Amino acid sequence: MKHGRRPHIETIAVHAGQEIEAGTGAVTPPIYLSTTFERDVEGTYSRGFMYSRNDNPNRQALERGVATLEGGEAAAAFGSGMAAGMAIFQALNAADHVLAHADAYYGMTRLLRELFLRWKLEADFIDMSDLAAVKRAVRANTRLAWIETPSNPLWRIVDIKAVAEIVHEAAAICVCDNTCTPTLQRPFELGADIVHYSTTKYFGGHCDVLGGIAVSKKEDEFFQRIRAIQYVGGAVPSPFDCWLILRGMRTLPWRMRAHSENAMKVAQFLAQHPRVERVYYPGLPSHAGHEIARKQMSMFSGMLSFEVKGGRDPAMQVAARTKIFTRATSLGGVESLIEHRASIEGAASRSPEGLLRVSIGLENAEDLIADLSEALAG
Repeated sequence: MKHGRRPHIETIAVHAGQEIEAGTGAVTPPIYLSTTFERDVEGTYSRGFMYSRNDNPNRQALERGVATLEGGEAAAAFGSGMAAGMAIFQALNAADHVLAHADAYYGMTRLLRELFLRWKLEADFIDMSDLAAVKRAVRANTRLAWIETPSNPLWRIVDIKAVAEIVHEAAAICVCDNTCTPTLQRPFELGADIVHYSTTKYFGGHCDVLGGIAVSKKEDEFFQRIRAIQYVGGAVPSPFDCWLILRGMRTLPWRMRAHSENAMKVAQFLAQHPRVERVYYPGLPSHAGHEIARKQMSMFSGMLSFEVKGGRDPAMQVAARTKIFTRATSLGGVESLIEHRASIEGAASRSPEGLLRVSIGLENAEDLIADLSEALAG
């Protein structure tokens, strides 16, 4: 892809990290299952690989591909999105201060509260859509800000550019969890230093592979710490997992477009339904963060939440009555999923009791709307 201009995102997604296999001419890359690689006679590794925890051809291709797609210089792939996030926090020093979005994926919040605070990291959990609150929370030892936008499961919008400017003034690193908006939102172009993904979700795209990745705008000293943790800690994806995620990336821009189109239609339907208390979807003009979302996103992704009037029991009944939607955790697959978040997240959940989180898949939108209409009718 050596041209005078940068190719469009669809072209990059198809070709990034992909090379014709030299020995056979195979267009689809092989899966290198070997855990170890032959040394040269003199003891070196001139072919570039020593041991699969250190590196592997499939993982190298995935990291190169995602870094190219994202516009970064380097990437480190892990066995899950949580492992990737853990490595970013592990790259900090004791007594470093983290700013974290209060309305973020509960697993990442739990990771910080239950593990890293015990390891002497300091953290404040704030509403990062409130720029004044971000400015007030910055300390002399603030080292990293963790943005998630849209945030899961209330889909609040954080102004990436504005927050990045604030934390950069404090010489801190801006990390953006972009799991729900790959190709639709370009955090590096808005000032982020590291982009985090659970590649389990839209990158894999078929609910059949677990993975995570940290992409760095610059291959700097902080990223080298993440790379060292990847190697020493060994929380790496298998060659087959890397192969599946890279394969999923080839259709990612087109799938994100279809997910977004379907979700907009479903959100508009739900917003008019008499049994729905509230719809959380940044594509709706009624959403508090709609104007910022419109500026920093090309489309609004396939994720939305809605509150059923009456609270927990009516919401659970709606989920139980769906026929096309599957009651399951996770998101980003071709099939539509529905889930009562508060019962998953437990006592510390910030989710309203009547809230259902929905991952809109690639079925026909009219069928999804009919399914929800019947479920809401009782």
